[in-house]
Amino acid sequence: MIIGGVAVIAHGVPRLTVDIDATVAAAETDVDHLINALSRDGIQARIENAREFAEKNQILLAVHELSGTSIDLSLAWLPFEEEALRASQPCDYAGVRIRIPRPEDLVVYKLVACRPRDLDDAEGLMVLHGGAMNLVRIRALVGEFAALLEDDERPKALDRLIAKTGISD
Repeated sequence: MIIGGVAVIAHGVPRLTVDIDATVAAAETDVDHLINALSRDGIQARIENAREFAEKNQILLAVHELSGTSIDLSLAWLPFEEEALRASQPCDYAGVRIRIPRPEDLVVYKLVACRPRDLDDAEGLMVLHGGAMNLVRIRALVGEFAALLEDDERPKALDRLIAKTGISD
């Protein structure tokens, strides 16, 4: 499932991106098998000891050799990630069939990352799709991640976005 800027664009938010962020169900994935499968499509690890890094950090850093496009492939283990994968939606993106998360799941991903670009993405998603989002669920998930990360900024950022976009529970 595509979870980065491409997914945001696919949901109708205009923005520029130069990489691909995606996720796969880790419980069903052997990292060596994943690396071999990707290599058949011209996607190679972009760092030394990629397998070890992926197993330790739950992310495989790769590059599409022909285009030079960086790919960050996260290994999804958490219940939220597994649920987001199950609920993902197929999408035609410039003639390529991809799977993207529901807008509210993408907002959660963006608030977990919580960088300025991610907050802008979350705002755009909330402006376009906020009326259909389950804010109670988003608040609960963002709160859970904030507690795990011992960081209270994420729920505050969500509150600011909700106020700014004018959507309500």
